Amino acid sequence: MKKATILIVDDEKNSRTGLEDALNLPGYRVLTAENGFQAEEILAAEQINLVISDLRMPGMTGLDLLKRGERISPGTLFIIMTAYGSVDSAVEAMKEGAFDYLTKPVNIEQLELLVARALKSQNLEAENKYLREQLEKRFGFESLIGKSAAMERVIAVIRQIAGTRSTVLISGESGTGKEVVARTIHQQSPRRAGPFVPVHCAALSPSLLESELFGHEKGAFTGAIAMRKGRFEVADGGTVFLDEVGEIPPEIQVKLLRFLETREFERVGGSVPIRVDIRLLAASNADLDRLRREGRFRDDLYYRLNVVRIDLPPLRRRQDDIPLLARTFAAEFAAENGLTGIEISPEAMHRLQAYSWPGNVRELRNCLESMVVLARGRHIGVEDLPPPIREAGAGGEGAVPPPALNLKIREKDSIGKALKHCRYNKAAAARMLGISRRTLYRKLREYGLEDRATKAGEE
Repeated sequence: MKKATILIVDDEKNSRTGLEDALNLPGYRVLTAENGFQAEEILAAEQINLVISDLRMPGMTGLDLLKRGERISPGTLFIIMTAYGSVDSAVEAMKEGAFDYLTKPVNIEQLELLVARALKSQNLEAENKYLREQLEKRFGFESLIGKSAAMERVIAVIRQIAGTRSTVLISGESGTGKEVVARTIHQQSPRRAGPFVPVHCAALSPSLLESELFGHEKGAFTGAIAMRKGRFEVADGGTVFLDEVGEIPPEIQVKLLRFLETREFERVGGSVPIRVDIRLLAASNADLDRLRREGRFRDDLYYRLNVVRIDLPPLRRRQDDIPLLARTFAAEFAAENGLTGIEISPEAMHRLQAYSWPGNVRELRNCLESMVVLARGRHIGVEDLPPPIREAGAGGEGAVPPPALNLKIREKDSIGKALKHCRYNKAAAARMLGISRRTLYRKLREYGLEDRATKAGEE
């Protein structure tokens, strides 16, 4: 375990030596300086966890050193010692950013406790910083894996709206990553330090959902033995994500609409308005516009939610992203399970791209986890694929034509329809398709339609 480095700064040799001896404990490395200038040089050259400095020193005071130290070594904590014990000196030191202060003569027991508390605080801050960095990595733009045009559009919209307060409606099939997008928006917003509170609306009955969102007062209903804050109240200063918002019953839709209009609500069984500052993100795998037309979702609520719309494409429409997703997931699960160098064979990758992925990215992720942990070596081949994917890639039910082939099929079909519509007049068909006759003739030869078109035209 790395030792914490403590720098003692005091122009009095006896005081400096006494403090050094007192802190010569396991886990500590103690350095000394006889003035602020010497201490400044040490701060620039060494990684110092904690500085314990006298306030009154010739040339450079403890407060001067504190101010300079903040620029040289921003993460270093300071404890200021003063022989005067005046409130003014202590307050000034704290205002300038000192962790705490001590009065001289220093009580050694108090010193040890204060040093331990300061270093514990520093460790907690370091852990929090690491967790924030991991959160940023997990829910930064790196989490939105894909280079397809569809995903580039999604990322561009998120970049544009993340810093706003606007309500966002995220639509897409189950498993496309709607919650990942919501968390990314939150993490890229000024609210990132606040809570991100997800609510899965389809998993709760109407009565439970109302209490979950708005909270309840003691005695509001049978079993309400104490007051309980709802998700909106808990998320104050942060973001609420309503997943499957299309499942919210009409009576709660009314209350949600009122909240969006006023930013106030009342707990179940309460009468006191509660105002909170939250950003609302909503998602649905159902077509909310269709539900609205059918009268199952309020028009006014729909328009309130649909301020900014993000449509997530299903995986079958972004097949070019599958290799990148597959390799990313494989590397992630290999690392989690202590494996290295997991590779997916070209043929296995082709089968992954050919499958239609009805469960979208979630299904692909689960599939890769299974294949990685069950792999008999570092190589994942066709034989390691689950049967439906293996069969789909060989032309089974779940197969989807590769993007290039799919485009050619559509182009061939369009040319055939244009010729038929123009009664096989090639010049008219070319004009209808917006291409030159030379290009049309080339396409006819390419798709084997030349003879058929000529015969049909002669007939």
